[in-house]
Amino acid sequence: MKMFRNRKYHLIDFAEFQRRMRRQFEGNINYRKLLLILFLCAIIFLYIGPYISSWLFSSSTKSIHLISRCMDDRLTPFYSKAFEFNAHIHHITDSTGQSTLPTNARNIPYVGNGYFGIEIQKNAQFYVKYGRHLSQPINYQPIVDFRYIDTSDSALDEPHGKQSIVVDYINGVVHKFQCFGNDFFISHEFYAHRVVPHVFVQEVKLTNTRNTPFSIDVETFGPSVSWSSAETKYVKLKQPSTNKFIEFSVTSGFVELRKHGEQMSVTIVSQRLPSKVALKTRGVTKLDIIHVIHYGVQSNSQSKQKPDDMESAAIETITQILQQNNFHLDENSDASNSSPSNKLQTHTKFRRQHTNVWNNLWETGFQISTSLADNFINGDQINATIYAVLSQVRSFEFEAGSSEQFRKEILRSLAYAEGCYDSYHTLQAGNLWKDMNDIEEMNKMVNSWLLTLEKQGCHNLIKAGASGVLQAIVLSFGGFRFSNQHLELNIHPKYLHRDYFFRRLNYGNMTHINVSIEVTDDNRAILYVALDRSDGIYYACDAGCLDEPVPLSQEKKMFPVKLTEPLTAILYITQDKEHIEELRHAIHVKEVAEAPAHEHHVIALHKHGHQLGGLPTFFWISIFVIIIVFHIFLCKLIIKEYCEPPEKLRYRYDKP
Repeated sequence: MKMFRNRKYHLIDFAEFQRRMRRQFEGNINYRKLLLILFLCAIIFLYIGPYISSWLFSSSTKSIHLISRCMDDRLTPFYSKAFEFNAHIHHITDSTGQSTLPTNARNIPYVGNGYFGIEIQKNAQFYVKYGRHLSQPINYQPIVDFRYIDTSDSALDEPHGKQSIVVDYINGVVHKFQCFGNDFFISHEFYAHRVVPHVFVQEVKLTNTRNTPFSIDVETFGPSVSWSSAETKYVKLKQPSTNKFIEFSVTSGFVELRKHGEQMSVTIVSQRLPSKVALKTRGVTKLDIIHVIHYGVQSNSQSKQKPDDMESAAIETITQILQQNNFHLDENSDASNSSPSNKLQTHTKFRRQHTNVWNNLWETGFQISTSLADNFINGDQINATIYAVLSQVRSFEFEAGSSEQFRKEILRSLAYAEGCYDSYHTLQAGNLWKDMNDIEEMNKMVNSWLLTLEKQGCHNLIKAGASGVLQAIVLSFGGFRFSNQHLELNIHPKYLHRDYFFRRLNYGNMTHINVSIEVTDDNRAILYVALDRSDGIYYACDAGCLDEPVPLSQEKKMFPVKLTEPLTAILYITQDKEHIEELRHAIHVKEVAEAPAHEHHVIALHKHGHQLGGLPTFFWISIFVIIIVFHIFLCKLIIKEYCEPPEKLRYRYDKP
């Protein structure tokens, strides 16, 4: 009986609740009730709406999710490199014109080796060296594109699906990924070979995980109509690894140059491709598309002569590549059917030769702590700029065919850096840090860098090629200068409000020096010097050289940053102990003292992006608690207002 009695009470309570709710909505709804209804609707929309929308439109967004997952799988190996500023990820906009993922479009994707360069985009053309950098365009478009439209799903009815481009600075390779769903995607790799500077390679991997075969359209370009003097013929060359003949187009012509009376003879050899490529079921198809370019400047009096020497050299180059490297040049080459043999190892070796040169170049480098302040240079822009400059300078000591005598001359140029770098440090030169939104802006920026380094005493290092140019760039970042048997660091202490690290500065052929600058907790800068490797004993002293010289080793040695009157270098390094002891009598300073600490707002500006500095954790916890208490009080007030009996409300608001 007790159970039934409780049930009766529950029924009475529910009936009472129904009558109370009915009374609340009888008559006109006042603004408090309307506000409560809107508040409840907003909560339902915010928390339940996305699930309803996902359920209703799941069929139309399923394909888009598959494409996003496919692209994320392709880009995962590069996220850590991008975080360390060793790579740049560019997400190509979709059909609506909006970027599908966060991107940095300040720097164009580009490959080059100092002999030629090209922007990685559809319809891009070769640029060859004329003057200091790769400034002369050749109206020839070598990049091959692939077009696919999936008619089985309207969500994928786009010619390129989703695309992303990754510029790998460390390896000198540009990757391009195209996803048309989770079961079909294309991966491209582009590089201008460092060891064989005439070769441009586009490696393509087409992956089909479907249970049905299909074909994809191939878009090839070649010489443009504006190159009126170009003539094209076709030759067949045998690939020893497959015993098949591969057909190549040989395009030769002349290009008028800016200088009166000169022209350029150009020959480009490119592989001919079919209009379609058949993809097998659940397989990977590889294509290695090779272009060879040769050119030379000649006078207009030779304009009627056919450039037979250029054609012969270009055909000879492509023949040697076919004999020494086993590329997948046939569209029927299926990577899934290729056995792991010396063929693939030879192909990998050719690519590794290129990446090894880039890895060797980046052994010298520069790091800087990230600044959150506006209009300050950070690691992403520094590495992108260095990559662009190095891409337009040849690596003579690594190139095939360079004689031993020529390599020795390059090493002598690297060892003799007297007078470089003789000006203010380039991190403060705004004209040298421009966005590279297109190829013309990038070429202007590269020319400005090479001109600046040349006129500031680094001409010998520039003659040494990419290795010397990188040394000169890193020296210019800190105002380092080789001067009469010693290396000095000429930078004003007021600029040392961020952490710097200069890696493997070349002091002769056998010695490399690491110099780091760290800002301590009391906002003072401190110098650290260590030998990466050395062929002898080296010594260092701080500003004024009033203290005894300190012998250097592979362990970091600390030096205070001092400010002198008149202003002098803050660090001196040399192998001659007598020379560094005599410097104190030749510098002639009136006053030497430790550099003052930087003001707190300056350090805070770089660390936090504003001058107020970082607020303590207790402050944010207090704000969070206040917000929670406020919402609890608000909810309690609303519940008390609308859930109490009407009799109490009338009693509360009745006038006495």
